[in-house]
Amino acid sequence: MTKVISEFGSSVGEVALTNFQKRLAQNYFIALDGVLKAAEEKRLKKSEKYRDPLPITWANVNMDKLSRDVVAYARIGFDPAQPNHINLIPFKNNNTGKYDIGFIEGYRGLELKSVKYGLDVPDHVTVELVYSNDYFAPIKKDANHPHESYEFEIKNPFDRGTILGGFYFHSFIKTPEKNKLVMMTLKEIEKRKPEKASPEFWGGEKDKWENGKKVGTETVEGWHDKMVWKTLYRAAHNDITIDSQKIDDDYLRLKQIESDLSEAEVSEEIRANANQDIIDVTPPHLDDVPNDVPSGDGQPEMEFGDEGSPDSDGPGF
Repeated sequence: MTKVISEFGSSVGEVALTNFQKRLAQNYFIALDGVLKAAEEKRLKKSEKYRDPLPITWANVNMDKLSRDVVAYARIGFDPAQPNHINLIPFKNNNTGKYDIGFIEGYRGLELKSVKYGLDVPDHVTVELVYSNDYFAPIKKDANHPHESYEFEIKNPFDRGTILGGFYFHSFIKTPEKNKLVMMTLKEIEKRKPEKASPEFWGGEKDKWENGKKVGTETVEGWHDKMVWKTLYRAAHNDITIDSQKIDDDYLRLKQIESDLSEAEVSEEIRANANQDIIDVTPPHLDDVPNDVPSGDGQPEMEFGDEGSPDSDGPGF
């Protein structure tokens, strides 16, 4: 912590952090220490054919970039010690020969950002899935209704049937005329899921491996309902417009980090898959971990170029 704050200060001047923000910054280093150890163990378990020769340790982390990124996220309020706030992903930067740390916002982190930087933040955001045995009736604003609303009743909580879709509702206590109801069918919600979502969580077919060899596929149930709800939750908070007057240096830094991560993914995809017939690089998806499901350290390593290995069946979160 002292080393990183010192490096940050030497490059941009004195770091102005409150005691709360300092505690958050410390949480990043505690969390990242566990992430690096887990990722290094995973690297060592791979055969040499698929193993990157560079150890995933603190000595090989781009500390200058990490220090700037951690301070920005800590100032905004993202806490890696809280479930679904932020995920830390080490990935190799072949230009520097170091590991950069990607910061992937969870759905709770997205909520925090929308509240902090939103233009017109609703007093309440309601997110619900609608099943075939539920009763749901939207009330849209018209001549007879001064504001949007809805009627929703779970008639049988222990047998709700199949998912038909869902809705989110932005409600404003003092100005209900601003209320906003958005409905989505299941098909529309699933359009927003990752292109190669982890079947362990979304359900479906996954590769089956025995003794390091693919022997077929198997069907897993996953946590489909939970993933659908989280996808809808993200849409509800992405729908809150960012106020340009609230944008500060930390927010701009956050957007730059996101841009750098996307560029790194593209560069690695080109390097790893040039002149090959199959391109199979899947950036990790936010929130592919249900809150109530144990997930190890919850901080996966970003995988590139491991086609054909048992570690290449999609991000594990």
